[in-house]
Amino acid sequence: MPERLPHVLFVCVENSCRSQMAEGFARASGRGRVAAHSAGSRPSGQVNPRAAAFMKERGIDLGAQRSKGLDDLPTGVTWDAVVTMGCGDACPHLTATTRLDWDLQDPKARSDDDFRRVRDRIETLVLQLVERAAPRRRLNVFERYLSVWVALCMVVGVALGKLVPGFVAAIRDLEFGEGSRINVAIALLIWLMIYPMMLKIDFGSLLGVRKRPGGLLITLFVNWVVKPFSMAFLGWLFFKHLFLPWIGPELAGQYVAGVIILAAAPCTAMVFVWSYLTDGDPAYTLVQVSLNDLIMLVLFAPIVGFLVAGAAGLQVPFLVLLYSVVAFIVIPLVLGSLSRLFLIRAKGKSWFESVYLPFFHPITTIALLATLVLIFAFQADNLTRHFGHVLLIAVPILIQVYFNSGLVYGLMRLFKIPHNVAAPGALIGASNFFELAVAVAITLFGADSGAALATVVGVLVEVPVMLSVCAFCNRTRHWFPAPEAATNPQTS
Repeated sequence: MPERLPHVLFVCVENSCRSQMAEGFARASGRGRVAAHSAGSRPSGQVNPRAAAFMKERGIDLGAQRSKGLDDLPTGVTWDAVVTMGCGDACPHLTATTRLDWDLQDPKARSDDDFRRVRDRIETLVLQLVERAAPRRRLNVFERYLSVWVALCMVVGVALGKLVPGFVAAIRDLEFGEGSRINVAIALLIWLMIYPMMLKIDFGSLLGVRKRPGGLLITLFVNWVVKPFSMAFLGWLFFKHLFLPWIGPELAGQYVAGVIILAAAPCTAMVFVWSYLTDGDPAYTLVQVSLNDLIMLVLFAPIVGFLVAGAAGLQVPFLVLLYSVVAFIVIPLVLGSLSRLFLIRAKGKSWFESVYLPFFHPITTIALLATLVLIFAFQADNLTRHFGHVLLIAVPILIQVYFNSGLVYGLMRLFKIPHNVAAPGALIGASNFFELAVAVAITLFGADSGAALATVVGVLVEVPVMLSVCAFCNRTRHWFPAPEAATNPQTS
């Protein structure tokens, strides 16, 4: 279920001026973070026209608001904060967790400059209140500086590859059976990362899709129809043509294959972080991820095989690709689903979410960093010879991220999908399941291949780029209908 929003109420006598402006600022700045209301003890029946005009100077339209009495407020609401607007004894007393009185003069009979000063003071106080009631969400230290840790892993990995090449070669040659191409060390580390992700997937949540299919259909369209094919085109354009003089034809095909594998794997784990930062509907985000993982079982292998052969000009051994899907999607997905089912039955959902899932957080972090160190160690010669290629590989990946996130976000706005569905959808449409992509690239082309390097570059650019998309989504909440207003199941 979506998290409960703090309820904030602004009260004055007429509910036509100060409390209306406060509600407007709270709805604009706290959208998705607080539920804002206003009322008056003796409502005038209309919003002050000057208040509406001066709020438009701030880009806020009060046209949808109306002057309300206390009897018009929703019943059964627990008020987290009630703010009276300097109206003294005329303001009613309402029970709330926090009560505040803002000593603000009524500006309705004052000059335009005085009116603006009151408006600006209200804006400052509302912003402070919203921040206290619902602080903006932040990444933890590891997530915030993931690109830094990746860079450090690159340094350590390259150093290992150059200083102890025999040890690195011995690890690289370890495989699960002759001809499987599945590296033992990488596979074990990838499983330690992917299994905890799959524990979060609740396939029972898919039943709720029927109520609000619009956002999901847009996300799936971009993820599986637009994204892999647009990435194949960008990879072909940049590596086979524009960058060809600097990278050569052999590496060009490898890089095209790598970015295709990266784009064909929709994000599973980090999307929960991006959804959290944009106040996304967690239940709907879970549905989007769950369905993507199911589709990935069927479409990932044929899409990768088809596009790599067509755009990169490389033959993909389909049996090896199938092994990859089984090893890195099917097995973790089955184990995660069974673990979730049996542990929730045996221990309860609260224990599962508060004890079992957190147990894997440090393990997942260590496994990711160890995987990156190994990959960069395997890639040591490539990186030292072709370090400039990292920057070239990043170009089509960056274009793809912004293109697909913008496409999803624009379609969501066009079809009036609420922001708490639109923002996570845009982020799912742009980000990648880089753990899976790295493992598959290594399995298909080898740990020291250009394809593996291309998938690792995706890790380098993922966090800063996705944070910029999160910031844009947060700044444009006002483009979308409020969640409570989007009731049409065909468009929400």
